Amino acid sequence: MASRRIGSVMVVDDDPLLLDSVTLLLGSHGFTVSGYTDGHRALAAFREDPADVVLTDVNMPVINGFRLLEKIRTFDTETPVIFITGNAEFDVALSAIKLQVFEFIVKPFSGPRLIDTVERGISRKRLLQAEKKARAELETMVTRGNKELASALKSQKLMNREIIERLTIAAEMRDEDTGMHIGRIGLYAGVIAQALGKSDDFVDAITWASAMHDVGKIGIPDAILFKPGSFTPEEFEIIKTHTVIGGHILHGASHPLLQMAATIALTHHERWDGTGYPKGLQGEEIPLEGRIVMLADHYDALRSQRVYKTSLDHKTSWRIIVEGGGQTQPAHFDPQVLRAFIETSDKFSAIYDSTHKNSLQDIAGFKRIKKIIHDATFCPAN
Repeated sequence: MASRRIGSVMVVDDDPLLLDSVTLLLGSHGFTVSGYTDGHRALAAFREDPADVVLTDVNMPVINGFRLLEKIRTFDTETPVIFITGNAEFDVALSAIKLQVFEFIVKPFSGPRLIDTVERGISRKRLLQAEKKARAELETMVTRGNKELASALKSQKLMNREIIERLTIAAEMRDEDTGMHIGRIGLYAGVIAQALGKSDDFVDAITWASAMHDVGKIGIPDAILFKPGSFTPEEFEIIKTHTVIGGHILHGASHPLLQMAATIALTHHERWDGTGYPKGLQGEEIPLEGRIVMLADHYDALRSQRVYKTSLDHKTSWRIIVEGGGQTQPAHFDPQVLRAFIETSDKFSAIYDSTHKNSLQDIAGFKRIKKIIHDATFCPAN
């Protein structure tokens, strides 16, 4: 276990007792820990030797957790910052999310919860660093000539796909009730794109990229994301921010596949009639990939069981999307995308029936299932 938890953590808290207890707990689990009771000293130390994760109390004198995060972000955009707070009110959570805090933990908290959150933070930073390193290496390779450039582009494509797979699994672990939901979305989206007559490159790209549509849920607090039952209006406003968080995580990527993933993450809850979120885009203001994934996501949500709803069969789900029902109206969907769904709905049913009992617990399993369904869906026997 210790080898899995190797990493450095900076703990900042003006309460010496809490600082000592958290430092001791993390140290006993294999982390390298540095502790500070003063935010200024912590900031100076971080500039000299950045930790993998910063764990800071929100309410401290002189420089509180929010101010410390703001200062860190002026020169470091990668290190996850985790807030510890005794105040779980909505305005505190919303402010933390706006500052792109990785997670916030409400006092009193359990040791396992703290360890799990720190581990996820370290994993996220190392993933970002790996992508940054890969991009830097690619830029170096470009100067070596066309032959080496071709090899580098192939390596970059494989790297980006692995990043997608691993971030997909990270999002899956943050939304345990969804089962194969995340993987199915890519398969549905590929079916629609093909029915719309899009190129093979577009079909392949959206099949991979749309699997990351809910990656922003990584940034939604556990207390809300895993709540058993319906959300309050305030909690739903926080849930809705997963689109913005996902877009931010993927924003600025250099590879077209990740650029498409960023667009999907941000726009997959926009509606054709302008009643969606986060921006209320309407019609063709919504990128095509967002319109496709919006319908795919809606179909799978109807088919899937949640703590707050039962699952629906294919026929009922089809009727709700095509004819309307409850809070769903045909006007929510791009008419061409809706027509493509109607033409290919039997494939949607086959994808769901083939995967709903499986899970995305490992990359190899996802690849096997995806290849089987892809071959059956896109490459039928003559």
